[in-house]
Amino acid sequence: MKKHNFSAGPSILPKEVLEDASKSVLELDNTGLSLIEISHRSKEFISIMEEATARVLKITELQNKGYKAIFVQGGASLQFLMTAYNLLEAKAAYINTGTWSVKAIKEAKLLGNVLEISSSQDKNFNYIPEMNNIPNDIDYLHITTNNTIFGTQYKSFPDCSPPLIADMSSDIFSRKIDFSKFDLFYAGAQKNMGPAGVTLVVIKESLLNKVSRKIPTMLNYSSYIKADSMLNTPPVFAVYTTLLNLRWIESQGGINELEKRNLKKAELLYAEIDRNSFFNGFAEVKDRSHMNVTFTLNNENLSDDFNKICENNNISGIKGHRSVGGYRASIYNALTIESINVLINCMQQFEKLNK
Repeated sequence: MKKHNFSAGPSILPKEVLEDASKSVLELDNTGLSLIEISHRSKEFISIMEEATARVLKITELQNKGYKAIFVQGGASLQFLMTAYNLLEAKAAYINTGTWSVKAIKEAKLLGNVLEISSSQDKNFNYIPEMNNIPNDIDYLHITTNNTIFGTQYKSFPDCSPPLIADMSSDIFSRKIDFSKFDLFYAGAQKNMGPAGVTLVVIKESLLNKVSRKIPTMLNYSSYIKADSMLNTPPVFAVYTTLLNLRWIESQGGINELEKRNLKKAELLYAEIDRNSFFNGFAEVKDRSHMNVTFTLNNENLSDDFNKICENNNISGIKGHRSVGGYRASIYNALTIESINVLINCMQQFEKLNK
C-alpha cells in the first residue's frame, strides 16, 4: 500500500535511496560485512566520508573556494550552540522567524551579546521580516532560510559585510542559490537530505580560530576538519544514506532540476488552497515556503471529515504543528507530484462533501 508521506521530518527519501541503504545493512559493496558493523576507520568507510563531503562541495559549487564540509552529530539544535561557541566574540545579530530562530538565539545568549534585529513574532511568524539596518560591528548575522513550522522561506538573502550564517535544515539542496553568500551553513539531515542522526556543516575556514575563549574539543569546528569528520565514531548509516541521496540529487539533474519540480509542486498545492473556499493559507503569499505548505480549515469543526478523507487516501504526516494548527504538507525533494495530486483530490472531495 503506497503511503503519501508529507511528514516534516524524519521525512521522505527517494525509494531507490532507501533500497540501496537497506541492502548495505546486510552487506556493503561485496565486503562480506554490514555497513553498520564495519570500522569507521576502514578504507571502505573513509571512502564513503570523502565522497560525501566532496559531493556536498560540488553540488553547492564551493570547491576550491576555501570551504570545508563536515558531518557532525547533535542535529541543528547543537549547531545553535556550536556556531556561537566558535564565532561569537562580542556580539551577533539574529533575525527571528520562528521556533528554530528562538532556540538559536537562546543558545547564543549563553556566550555573548545577541541582537534580535528583526522579527515576525507579531503575526505568529507568518512572514519574513525586513532585513534593514544590519550592523557592521557584529561577529555574524544568523538566519533560518526556511521555517518548517510556519511555512515561510527566504526568497532572497541579505547582503552584509559581517559573516552570514544560516540554518538550512529544511530546504537545503531544494533550490539554486549562491551558497558563497554564506560563510557557514548547517542542516540536520532528516528533513531533506538523509536520515536522522547526522548534521551537515559547511564552513569557510578563514572564519575559524578567531574567538578568545577555549572551545571544548567536541564543539570545535577545527577539530572536525582536522579529523575529517571522524573526531569520534560517526553515525555510519546516516552518513552513507546521505551520500546515496547526494548521488540521487546529481542523477536527477542536480539542484536546478529539483528546483523546477519543487516549484511546480508548490504552485499546484497553493493554487488549490487559494481556490478552495474551505481552506486558508497560513503564510503571507510572498513568503510562502516551497518545502512546507501550511494551511488551515475555515471551519475547524469539519476537521474530522477532512482527516478521514486523507486517511482513506493513504496520506500520512499532514497534521500541522501545534503553534499553527491546521495542516502542513512537507513537499521535500523526494515527494512526487503524484502525492501532491492525491492531496489536491482530497481537498476537492472535502469541498464537494461540505457544499
